[in-house]
Amino acid sequence: MKALKTYDGTMEVTSGTSIHGNLSVPGDKSISHRAIMVASLAPGKSLLRGLPDGDDVARTVHSVEKIGVGVNQDLTQPKNNLPQNKNIVIEGGRDRMHPPSSPLDMGNSGTGMRLMVGLLSGFPWTVEFIGDQSLSKRPMDRIAIPLGKMGAVVTGHGEVGNKCHPPLVVVGGHLHGIDYAPPEPSAQVKAAILFAGLSAEGTTTVREHVPTRKHTEEIFKIAGIPVHIDGNSSLETPDNIYTVSVNAAEPSPFIIDIPGDPSQAAFFIVAALIVPGSEIYVGPIYLGQDRTGFIEALKRMGADLTINTTGDEVIPLGYIKASYSRLNAIKISSEEIASLIDEVPILAVAAAVAEGVSVFEGLNELRIKESNRLEGTAKLVNSFGGNAHVEGDNLIINGTKNLRGGEVDAHGDHRVAMAATVAGLTAIPGDHSIITGYKSIDSSYPGFINDLSSVLED
Repeated sequence: MKALKTYDGTMEVTSGTSIHGNLSVPGDKSISHRAIMVASLAPGKSLLRGLPDGDDVARTVHSVEKIGVGVNQDLTQPKNNLPQNKNIVIEGGRDRMHPPSSPLDMGNSGTGMRLMVGLLSGFPWTVEFIGDQSLSKRPMDRIAIPLGKMGAVVTGHGEVGNKCHPPLVVVGGHLHGIDYAPPEPSAQVKAAILFAGLSAEGTTTVREHVPTRKHTEEIFKIAGIPVHIDGNSSLETPDNIYTVSVNAAEPSPFIIDIPGDPSQAAFFIVAALIVPGSEIYVGPIYLGQDRTGFIEALKRMGADLTINTTGDEVIPLGYIKASYSRLNAIKISSEEIASLIDEVPILAVAAAVAEGVSVFEGLNELRIKESNRLEGTAKLVNSFGGNAHVEGDNLIINGTKNLRGGEVDAHGDHRVAMAATVAGLTAIPGDHSIITGYKSIDSSYPGFINDLSSVLED
C-alpha cells in the first residue's frame, strides 16, 4: 500500500514505512527573493542557478519583470539538484526600470511583498501591491513605519502602526537614511530597510538585539555592495547588539548557486529521526548559524545527526545525515526562536514523540504567518493524539510514546501541511491520516510529495 496518496487537495498518509536514501531539497526561498531583487538593480546580466519553482519565488520574478527587468531561462547550464529547480539570467539596472502598469500581485508571499516594498520605496513611483486572502491579513506596519521615517509613504487597509494590511500603495523616492531598531526581530523588516537604504541619502543602519538571518548582507556582499557590520551576531550572546549599515550603492552583476533550503530539509530530517528504522542524507543546504537553530535544538533532544560542512566563506553549505533516535524533551527560549521560527511546526512533531515536557517560548510571531501558526501547531499535535496547549505566547507539549492517525486542516499553511504529513508517517503502523488544505505547499515546495515518496521504502 502506498504511504502517500493525494486527491482534490487532500493528502492521505498511511504509517508504517521507514525513510532511507539521499535527497536534495529546493533552493532556499529567502536567498532567492533577495538574489532576484539585487540582480534587478545590477546593470548587466546576473546568473542565478537553483531557484526553487514554488509560487512565492515565481511572484518575485514576475514582479521584477513588470518593472522592466529582463528575465530569461538559462538553458546552457545544468540544472541544480532537482527538476523543480531552475536557472535564470536577470538583465537588470535602474535605467531599465519603470513603474508597473498594474498592481504587483505577490500571491501568498509575505517575504516577497515586504522586500519589494522596501526596494521600490527608493524609486519616485506610486506602486500598488496586492496579495491573496491570506497575505491580505498579514500586518505590514512593521515595514510601513521605518520606510515612512525614511521618506516613503506606505498606506494600506488599517492605520499605519495599528496593523496596516494589504493591498498597499507605496509612494517612494527622495529617501534619507535612518538608524532603526525593529521592536521585534524580523529578517524581512531588516531586508526592506536595507533595500531602501540602497537608494537613500546618507547611511542606513538596522540594530538587532536578537540577530536574524543574514541573507540580505550575504547577497549584498556577493554583488559588491559595501556592508558594514558591527557587534556579535552569535545567538549565544543575545544581549549584544548586532548592527548592519549600508549607503546608496549600485550592485555589480553576479553569479550565484542558490543553496538548498534548510527549512525544507527540516521535514525530512525530523521524519528520519522519529520514524523507526529510518536514515537519510540531505544536502547541500545552507548552514549559516542564523538558520541552524533547529539543528542545535534537535541535538539537545538527543538526535543522531552528522553534519559535514563545505567551508564556503560567504554562503556556508553542508550535508546532514539523520538516523532514527530516541528524543528527549527540550526548552527553547524566546532568544532562540528567531533562528528556528519556520521550523516550529516540525519541531513540535518531534517534541510530541519525545520523552518529557517541551516548552517553546515567545512564539507571538507565529500568530501572523500564513495562518495563526501557533494555534495551528497545537491543534496539529493534538489531532494525532499528542498533548499540546498554548499558554500566552508559549507552546507546551507533553510527549507521548506513540502518535495515532489523525485529521488536520492546514488552513492554507504549507508548513503545517508538511509537518502533518510527517506526523502521519510516525503514527502507529497501519494508521491512516487525512490532511486537507494541502495545495498550500505549492507556494513553497510543489515537489515535496514526490521527494518524500522517493525516500519512502515500499
